[in-house]
Amino acid sequence: MANHKSAEKRARQTERRTAVNSSRRSRVRSSIKKVEEAIKAGDKKVAMDALKAAQPEIQRGSAARVIAKNAAARRMSRLNARIKAMA
Repeated sequence: MANHKSAEKRARQTERRTAVNSSRRSRVRSSIKKVEEAIKAGDKKVAMDALKAAQPEIQRGSAARVIAKNAAARRMSRLNARIKAMA
């Protein structure tokens, strides 16, 4: 428990930041899941559309440090490669 004013403020800030970050992480994961489901269904056009929607979400997550920069690049690259392999 916080014992002084600055610690109490930091605790409040951390609470808000945690809520924001968890929603960002959730959006990133959901967008990736949509692409993977489209790939599994075998529909290339839907998968491409889902990837186009997911890329900005992944990039935003990377910029906000919710997901590591290289991990974001790797995810996008692998999803793109899987979609290309569908042809």
